[in-house]
Amino acid sequence: MTTPIKFSKMQGLGNDFVVIETLHQHVPLTAELIRRLSNRKTGIGFDQLLIISAAKGHNADFHYQIFNADGAEVEQCGNGARCVARFLQQEGLSQKQTINVHCLAGDLTLSLQADGNVTVDMGPPIFEPAAIPVNPLASVDKTRLPFLNFADQNQGHVTFQNHSFPFVTLSMGNPHCVLFLPELATAPVAELGAALNQHPQFPAGVNVGFMQILDPQHVQLRVYERGVGETEACGSGACAAMVAGRLRNQLDAAVVVQLQGGDLTIQWDNPEHSVTMTGPATYVFRGEFTL
Repeated sequence: MTTPIKFSKMQGLGNDFVVIETLHQHVPLTAELIRRLSNRKTGIGFDQLLIISAAKGHNADFHYQIFNADGAEVEQCGNGARCVARFLQQEGLSQKQTINVHCLAGDLTLSLQADGNVTVDMGPPIFEPAAIPVNPLASVDKTRLPFLNFADQNQGHVTFQNHSFPFVTLSMGNPHCVLFLPELATAPVAELGAALNQHPQFPAGVNVGFMQILDPQHVQLRVYERGVGETEACGSGACAAMVAGRLRNQLDAAVVVQLQGGDLTIQWDNPEHSVTMTGPATYVFRGEFTL
């Protein structure tokens, strides 16, 4: 008989995850299995799968991996990191209030707050084009793809369906392109998000943020994520949006980012300093599945 695999379903502002620890069980992961599990009609359903394992030689308490619903492993997930901290505490795997974890993007510090929220030290943003990665000089068929006109290595305007939007590119451990819109409700999130995600100027794909600035301390944001589509919330996307607004001198050092699933508080005051993100992480249910 096949041994059941234990999992937890969690969510951070509606961005939902399946969390599996491999400290006490073996999980034979494949991209096909991840796609099957992510299906919301025939599987468990999730935006990302989070795998927690023992630390692997890094200065960390645990190692964790992030897989999108399409089966691809990705570097970073801010909402997922908060859920990892809550999972480790709730399952009795750590008694610490501050937990260090390592993922593809590097080391993260997760701090459990007394009010139930979790603060994640996301590290400093990355602006070097090759490290994002973005290639402003990539060959583009302007008749078929949205055209990104770079004013410098990180900023410019994107033209799509006779509209032009300012954008900023950066990495929060994963690639982001943040667009500035006057009105978010009518944003072409699905169409433009998919087009930019497959764009030759983003060789590893890109998470596309659509941001409307309400005032220097409040923004609204929708995010089209690589390998997933539009999600209720995106933690790294919220960080990228805040940083992008700061680069254009439109936002303060502490900003509330309003996503469809709820609010995140993002702080960043200096290009060399870390971006911090604070928000909730919630258990939905526990379960088991067999292969």
